[in-house]
Amino acid sequence: MDIASLLGIILGVGLMVLGIISGDQGPAALGNFFDLNSVFITIGGSLAGVLASHTMADFINGLKSFTLVFKTPKADVGEVIKHIIDLSNIARKEGLLALEEAANGIEDEFLKKGVMLVVDGTDPELVRGIMEADLMCVEARHKTNIGFWDKWAALGPAWGMIGTLIGLINMLKLMDDPSTVGPSMAIALITTLYGSIIANWLCTPTSAKLKVNNDTEIMIKEVTVEGLLSIQAGENPRVIEEKLKSFLSPKMRENMLEQGGGEE
Repeated sequence: MDIASLLGIILGVGLMVLGIISGDQGPAALGNFFDLNSVFITIGGSLAGVLASHTMADFINGLKSFTLVFKTPKADVGEVIKHIIDLSNIARKEGLLALEEAANGIEDEFLKKGVMLVVDGTDPELVRGIMEADLMCVEARHKTNIGFWDKWAALGPAWGMIGTLIGLINMLKLMDDPSTVGPSMAIALITTLYGSIIANWLCTPTSAKLKVNNDTEIMIKEVTVEGLLSIQAGENPRVIEEKLKSFLSPKMRENMLEQGGGEE
């Protein structure tokens, strides 16, 4: 589980509640910040706008993608590079056909698919085309989910403002009764608050984390493609290792160096 995302969500709502109850009213002040009509307008309206912007399947998948921000990506680019170097050593010593047996123990379906294409003697350009097409489809699906949260982040404050305008109109209609001005104004502002919370506490952080996860997964797949094509070209394992290390940060390169590099 990604502790950073979970901690961020909890701290966000926790500090907000703490700020509310720290006033003179104490915990009773929480009641001032709940209004059912504002929930209908802001949350319901913004979700309706997001639904109208997507197909039903994309809308449902977008909601489900929220759980992904709490999951630590299974693949690690350092481990993927080590795996590719191991495969390159096998290919160098025993030939490309020996990779077929090694592929049986590969859990990563993308890597396994690439290995089998190489073993089958597929043209390198065709291998690259097939693998990159797969990569692009994965990225497109990720961007659809990211777009869901970006759209909700944009519509949340907008519908909050709509709710505020509705509240102000109702307030102005009752200006002959001064006692209603304060409560009506408070309710009008609650919708704006809800819209800001939707955007800045929920949607924008979720979108940002999904983008990070997408970038990581795409980088790993790009490393896989380059590694497999290098193996197919018969390059030296140490050359392949140095080529793939260019995808890593300096810190990750140091860690790989400490754990040992490729063999010939």
